[in-house]
Amino acid sequence: MTDSSVRPAASSTAGSASTTASPEDAPAGGNGLLWVLLAVAGLFVVLRPRAPMDYLHLVDWQTVGALAGLLAITQGVEKSGMLQATAQRLLGRMTDLRSLALLLTAGAAVLSALVTNDVSLFLLVPLTRVLATQADLPLARLVVLQALAVNAGSALTPIGNPQNLYLWHRSGDSFLGFMGMMAPTVAIMLFWLFVAVWVLVPRTAIALRPAGEVPAVQPRMLALAGVLFVAFVVALERHWLLAGLGLVFGAFLVFYPRVLKGVDWALLAIIALMFVDLRQLAELPAVADLLKHAPIAEGWRAYLAAIVASQFISNVPAAILLDGPVRDLPALAAGVSVGGFGCVLGSLANLIALRLARLPNGLREFHKLSIPFLLVCAVSAVLLRLG
Repeated sequence: MTDSSVRPAASSTAGSASTTASPEDAPAGGNGLLWVLLAVAGLFVVLRPRAPMDYLHLVDWQTVGALAGLLAITQGVEKSGMLQATAQRLLGRMTDLRSLALLLTAGAAVLSALVTNDVSLFLLVPLTRVLATQADLPLARLVVLQALAVNAGSALTPIGNPQNLYLWHRSGDSFLGFMGMMAPTVAIMLFWLFVAVWVLVPRTAIALRPAGEVPAVQPRMLALAGVLFVAFVVALERHWLLAGLGLVFGAFLVFYPRVLKGVDWALLAIIALMFVDLRQLAELPAVADLLKHAPIAEGWRAYLAAIVASQFISNVPAAILLDGPVRDLPALAAGVSVGGFGCVLGSLANLIALRLARLPNGLREFHKLSIPFLLVCAVSAVLLRLG
């Protein structure tokens, strides 16, 4: 460890910004949401029964499978010791908490526009969690800010998130044309994001924890994870999901079976149940009737409808559901992007971030920041459109 290990402790100030956490001792985020989704699924089974195989068809297995592979690869990177070594070097160079928060948040926003919001979280949240084992950091606040950042940054490009990819194909616009359409909304979201970082994260010296034994980097495990990541992304692009999963899980099972013990299987169950519950919710006759008669074809009404729908069924299903009754594509795209904030269900990225961080009170901490952020961004963006 460098001389930064003797920096003055600022835990009282930093702790006031958010609850500091030791992620090594934290549970994997709790499974309360899993039980709620199971209860809702059981209610649908009673009230609107269907054939057993129909429930499997409700799940987007491409998404669930992609997450499963990425979770396993992320575990491989983490257990290789590379994150711990990177965190140690990063803390040796950063001088204050706000600078670290700005770096992590900006990195999440930029990466999400280039390699999608989910992948950027798989890269940065585990690193942030390891950072919090080596220094007194407001882990919950940093992770929530990263979740907000990937929702904002990914909205800029057609490939940043699934709803953008869907709407881009529907629009027939060019890549740069779509970016130009999204730029004003993204600029507003990023502006308020960095205001939030500036206000919520103090500029205090980072108080390092007593230097512990940093595990040695295992280059072979790291190299295997890197090769598997590239191969898995290629497999996903070519729609070879089963082959990609077989390669990832087979390689770890043969060479490093302990990696698979760290996979968050509960997260995969939560994502699958979200598809089952939310798609059945969208199929309800009352919902279809509401969409048919609601004046949400264009303008600010379309924009607000997309935000509200995202809070209940997530922004990707909301984009698909409203694509018919809403004829104002810019308003729809802006609405589902802003709608990723607020409720944790607004975006799958929110759930992924919280589960990867293993926060014991993740949902509470998330909503304390995300709901006010939604309100500020929603009002700002609608005023921009009206102006």
